[in-house]
Amino acid sequence: MKVCLRGVVVALSVAGASLPVGAQTLNMMKSIDAPHYDAQRTTWSPTSDIVNMFQDTLVALDWDGKTPIPYLAKSWTVSPDGKTYTFKLRDDVTFCSGKKFTSADVVYTFKRLKDPETKAPYAWRAGNIKELRAPDPHTVEYELVEPYSELLLQLTMYTNAIHNQQSVEALGKDYGIKGADGTGPWCFDQWQPRTQIVLKRHDAYKWGPSMYQNKGPVKFERLVIKIVPEDSARVAAMMSGAFDVTNQFPAQFIAQAKTAPMLQVQQAKPNFQLLYFGYKITRPMVADARVREAMSIAINRAEIAKGILLGNADPAFTIVDPDALDHDPKTAGLVKEDLERAKKLLDEAGWKVGADGVREKDGIKLQPKVYYTAAGNTPRVAEAIQGYLRRIGVQWQLQPWDSTIAAAKMAEQDYEIWSVTVPYLSAGDLMNIYFDSRNIPTPNRMNWKDAETDEWLRMGRMALTEADRAKYYGLVQHKAMREHLWMPVLNINMHLVTNKKVKGAKPHMIYQNTFYKGLDYSF
Repeated sequence: MKVCLRGVVVALSVAGASLPVGAQTLNMMKSIDAPHYDAQRTTWSPTSDIVNMFQDTLVALDWDGKTPIPYLAKSWTVSPDGKTYTFKLRDDVTFCSGKKFTSADVVYTFKRLKDPETKAPYAWRAGNIKELRAPDPHTVEYELVEPYSELLLQLTMYTNAIHNQQSVEALGKDYGIKGADGTGPWCFDQWQPRTQIVLKRHDAYKWGPSMYQNKGPVKFERLVIKIVPEDSARVAAMMSGAFDVTNQFPAQFIAQAKTAPMLQVQQAKPNFQLLYFGYKITRPMVADARVREAMSIAINRAEIAKGILLGNADPAFTIVDPDALDHDPKTAGLVKEDLERAKKLLDEAGWKVGADGVREKDGIKLQPKVYYTAAGNTPRVAEAIQGYLRRIGVQWQLQPWDSTIAAAKMAEQDYEIWSVTVPYLSAGDLMNIYFDSRNIPTPNRMNWKDAETDEWLRMGRMALTEADRAKYYGLVQHKAMREHLWMPVLNINMHLVTNKKVKGAKPHMIYQNTFYKGLDYSF
């Protein structure tokens, strides 16, 4: 099929065209593929969205983005010391292979996650496990070395999805490539890298979480996800009706999609995705908090949101979104845009305006190197900020990198400022990832080493009440904001775009994954 949008002609094959007459297929698009679909061995969100379709977690995340609800575990209790969780499992669950799901699968999954040979980058999300016990086929005793206040929330993440040991061992190095067994509403069928992923209906599935009206099975025989990297091609395909759904519709065309008679656009709410610029505070040029604050308050976030993201982002004045779990409302007001104050702060820090308009100190120009990935929204946002900062005598040296080498270049540590857009679950999730000194040099690229911060994070993790958890994570947020370790810029909106013939679609928000399970979708 050929479709055209504003002079761009794109050739697309309709997924599922070779299926038998009468077979219902849901055709989906995404912009980027993953290196594999083994959830335990990656932090990559393009892996997470597919894994969440064919594998399940002990608990699911409700629509509010804050509340863990029963899933494979139908209930749980927590010991008074917060160290032992006893999960009661469903007894009616089977893997796609037909194997019965039991407590042995849970024990195997988390032992594999914690095995050093797995090299699981997100193993910490399962807490510091002391022992896993399966006293009977439908009970798991999950004992921690120390309390972990966000364990249930973290268990909703794809990295903690349950695996079938037989499938892992049978496929070996090809696990997550040639196949993977799961208990999800869809089953892994086939994968053609950089082309498409095909999932088929799990006919036995009937244990969907309470957030869905349909508990299973799904209403389609196949889910075909095509990899369509070009923005214009995805727009054209949705406009032509060649595809049914995408969660990666280009932001610059969202307004057009909203007026298209054949499309429905839904925004994921809440949605925690922060585009920020971080300061490597061990570099002399940005070692002074006054310099960092000056840059942060010299930009106009509302103009950036409107002019570059076309309103598909909200200005971010705090590190943690106000709707996120344990956001500290006292951090509001710590970043106040004020051009004159920015200039005054730089004067006080000893950076004087030179003949060329760029500030200098001790013969050094205030020209920090800024690293980021040359894709998505960040390049245009960085260029806009560069323009704002010229007004206060700061000249950003922009260095975009191709996504294939950006991580390696950032690992070289030769920059003052970097940028990423980070998805997160809660204040504690974000703070523990980025601000703990144990995570220097990455992802704590600030090189922020502060004993008080580390202790507050520890107390937040070990808190036995919601109030204590919020208290300590609030203290971390407040200190990080006072020190201006990051320049929060935008909370990026996320949309689900569907053909209007698709019924029951509702966007989720977990880790940039609006589709999640797709149980209520139908034509």
